[in-house]
Amino acid sequence: MSNSAPYCDVLLAEMKAEARRVALARRAAIDPAGAGEALAAIVLRDCPPPAGAMVSAFWPMGPEIDVRPLLDALHARGQALCLPVTPRRGQPLRFRRWAPGDALGHGPMGTREPLPAAPEVVPDWLLVPLLAFDRAGRRLGYGGGYYDRTLAALPGATAIGVAYAGQEMQEVPAGPNDMRLDRVATETGVVVCMGPA
Repeated sequence: MSNSAPYCDVLLAEMKAEARRVALARRAAIDPAGAGEALAAIVLRDCPPPAGAMVSAFWPMGPEIDVRPLLDALHARGQALCLPVTPRRGQPLRFRRWAPGDALGHGPMGTREPLPAAPEVVPDWLLVPLLAFDRAGRRLGYGGGYYDRTLAALPGATAIGVAYAGQEMQEVPAGPNDMRLDRVATETGVVVCMGPA
């Protein structure tokens, strides 16, 4: 049995850690003014969810791009919305129904999530947060693997990354279990990813 697999895993983990350091610094330098409103306009114009889709988003943490203007606009159009609930490490996300104005509770790692009384649902159109992305659809997350496991468990769902345009990298380090995105929406436009590179 080869010892190269553990070595490759360690090397990939180190590459991702360095990419996260760079991505966090780059994102911290971005001026967020008006980006949430611009993102909302671009998604609604260029890649809106179909009527009747259950749309999953996320409550922005810290310097993440603000998806709340988009959520307000989708809700005003009658779109059903949900937010993720973070489970124990190693599990895919779960989702609970949510609408603007509904109370949120505190989840792990600074997340906000719907209260336990909100009904659980299964999204078929997801807005996915990220730290960095590239033109091949590779996405760098925070390291928990929650969205990779979730997207793998929802093979028919549409997943669109959302980020600032400045979060694009030339190449994001990725392994075989890292799910790729078809598109990433930013405040300047929609990047159509070209698949494996």
